[in-house]
Amino acid sequence: MIVERLHLVDFRIYESVDVVLDEGVTAIIGDNGQGKTSLAEAIAYLSTLKSFRGVPADALIRNGCDAAVIRAQVRHADGREVLIEAEISRVGRNRTLVNKQRLQRSRDLLGVLRATVFSPDDLDIVKGSPSLRRDFLDDAAVAIDPTVAETVAEVDRVLRQRNTLLRQSGGRLTSDVTASLDVWDERFAEHATLLGEARARTVALLAPLVTNAYEDLARQPTRVEVHYEPEWRKSGLLTQLSEARIDDIRRGTSTVGPHRDDVELSINGVPARTHSSQGEQRTLALAMRLAVHREVHRVMGTPPVLVLDDVLSELDPTRASALLEHVPEGQVLITSAGRLPDDAHPRRIMRIKAGQVVEGA
Repeated sequence: MIVERLHLVDFRIYESVDVVLDEGVTAIIGDNGQGKTSLAEAIAYLSTLKSFRGVPADALIRNGCDAAVIRAQVRHADGREVLIEAEISRVGRNRTLVNKQRLQRSRDLLGVLRATVFSPDDLDIVKGSPSLRRDFLDDAAVAIDPTVAETVAEVDRVLRQRNTLLRQSGGRLTSDVTASLDVWDERFAEHATLLGEARARTVALLAPLVTNAYEDLARQPTRVEVHYEPEWRKSGLLTQLSEARIDDIRRGTSTVGPHRDDVELSINGVPARTHSSQGEQRTLALAMRLAVHREVHRVMGTPPVLVLDDVLSELDPTRASALLEHVPEGQVLITSAGRLPDDAHPRRIMRIKAGQVVEGA
C-alpha cells in the first residue's frame, strides 16, 4: 500500500501543495513549525479520520479559512488505484469520498488506507492515563480486525444512553428507572462482553510481538509483559452492574465496565509506568506500535504506510539505529527537524519551509 500523491488545500499552514511520494524511505526535513509533521498528519487522517496529535478536526483548518481538503491517490498491493478525499469543515458535517463515492460512516473507510504513526507523544501510552492505553488497544483491535469497530461504536453508544439515564434519575431509583436500567444493562453487558473478548484476543496476539520488538530496539533480552484482566470479565458485567447500581445512581455515571479498563505493562517484572526509566518507557511505546504494525502486515498481507514523526531525536543513538535497522518494508516517511542518523539511508529527501516543498533529492 503506497500513497503516490498527496494534495492539501488550506490544511494547517498549507494554502495549497501537491506532493508526489515514493516507495521506500522518504525523509521530510524542516525546522519546527514549517509543516513537515502536517504532511504526515494528513496521510494518517485519511486512514482514521482523526488527528494523531489529539486535536479536534477544526484545528486542522488553516487560520481564516472555512474548510480544508486532503486528497490522496493510493495504490494497493494488487495494483488497485484508490482516490480518497476528505473535506473538513468548520460549519456543518465533514465529508469523505472514496473514488468519488461519499462514505456514510467513518468506519467504512477502514482498510482503504492503513497507516502506522510513531510520534513523541507515544510515550503517554506507557506513562499516561488508562484511557490512552484503552484507546491504543481498541485502535489496534480495529486495525487487526476492522469488524471490531462496530463493537466499539455500540459500546460507546449504549454507555452514553445509560449515563444519560443515570443523570436524569436525580439520584432516585424509582420503578421506572429500574426498568429502564434493566434494559440498558442487558445491552451494555452484551456489547461490552464482545469488546472485552476482542481486547483479550488482541493482547494475546500482541504480547509476544511487543517483547520481540522491544528486544530488537534495546538489543538485549528483556522480559516485557502486557496484561489485560479486568475484574468485570471474571464475574460477568451484568453481575457487576447489578452490584454497582446504587452507587451508579448516586454518582450519576457508570462505574464499572470496559470504559474503566486498563492494560498493565511491565518490564523485567516491575510496572513500566512507575518504575521504568524514560528510555525504557519510550522503547516500550515504540515496541507496542511496531508490534501492531507487524501484526497488521501479517493479517492483511501488505504493510501499512509507516510514519516516524520526529521520534529519532527522542532516542539515544543506539536505539535510533536499532529502530532504523528494523524499519519494516513498504512506504516509510521520516520527519525530522535535524540531521538524520547516518544509517537512515532515505531513498528521497524532501525539505519543507513555510508550508512549501522547497528542495528535494
